[in-house]
Amino acid sequence: MLNRLRMRKEKPSKSESISPAASAVIQETAPDNRKLILDSSRWERRLQKELMSLIKEPPPGVTVDEESVSQNLTQWIINIDGVEGTLYEGEHFQLLFKFNNKYPFDSPEVTFIGSNIPVHPHVYSNGHICLSILTDDWSPALSVQSVCLSISSMLSSCREKRRPPDNGIYVKTCNKNPKKTKWWYHDDSV
Repeated sequence: MLNRLRMRKEKPSKSESISPAASAVIQETAPDNRKLILDSSRWERRLQKELMSLIKEPPPGVTVDEESVSQNLTQWIINIDGVEGTLYEGEHFQLLFKFNNKYPFDSPEVTFIGSNIPVHPHVYSNGHICLSILTDDWSPALSVQSVCLSISSMLSSCREKRRPPDNGIYVKTCNKNPKKTKWWYHDDSV
């Protein structure tokens, strides 16, 4: 799907299903050369732009799982490598980003997934991340790339691998969506 993205202004054929209100259509070529047409509302165009930027010029240690994005533009799996010289050197992590149609005015839902959830004072064993830019301090000026860099920085500054003190109770009682948690940001030293 990510082989080629381009804007086109002409009208789609009758066989292409998009909303009539769309001002532009994104045409994508899938690996099997089928043409995919997406309604390209403003938030989807922003996602497309960020995705292409992240694929073409990723920050060090960050890669996009292109297969996951080809299945659903609103859910991305991002791979992050532990930074050399830190407690997480040599480790590999996965983040799941979920976007809604209010993005970028509403933050994405971001969680660690997979078998290797980092042991960190701000990361719960279910993958939820206590990081202010994911909720209260979100700004539309932030991007997936800036979130990845913030999480990488948070991991890099850690001095001791340990879970948050309330991990057990939180994991048992929390909402599935970490954005619905009322976080208490009291420790910015890690």
